[in-house]
Amino acid sequence: MTQAHYSAVLDRPLDEVWSLIRDFNNYPAYIDGVSESVIEDDKRGDEVGAIRRFCYLGNWIRQRLVDHSDRQHTLTYAGLEALPYPQDDGSQPPAPTRYQGTMHLRPITEGNRTLIEWSVALETEPADADRWQALFASWIPDWTDSLARTLARPG
Repeated sequence: MTQAHYSAVLDRPLDEVWSLIRDFNNYPAYIDGVSESVIEDDKRGDEVGAIRRFCYLGNWIRQRLVDHSDRQHTLTYAGLEALPYPQDDGSQPPAPTRYQGTMHLRPITEGNRTLIEWSVALETEPADADRWQALFASWIPDWTDSLARTLARPG
């Protein structure tokens, strides 16, 4: 098991950030590259057990909401299928990985801002751990920056 983690300060109040991300189906609203998202089986976007199917950069991905807390401002999701490594330089790609991600928000009282902590635990083959960790360590800041850009748009 390896982990990728990123934290950042968002220049918006916690309640505003949480209202955007708390709905598991709201991914297209704040993650660049997600073109659509659907919750299966008529579940709500904040209902533990809900499965979202979304298209990210042309690839369909399914994830289950495994934990959600309005009180703690946290949500945890898990990939339902092992994620294949994206094609890169033509070298032998790492084996697909299973993963579980957590987004946690905390208030920063100075300036009424929000600390976001986003981590992804990866179940990889030991030989593949470094490449998977590096990939997610580059993706999570991109996703967080996308969220920050969305929050900065005039509402």
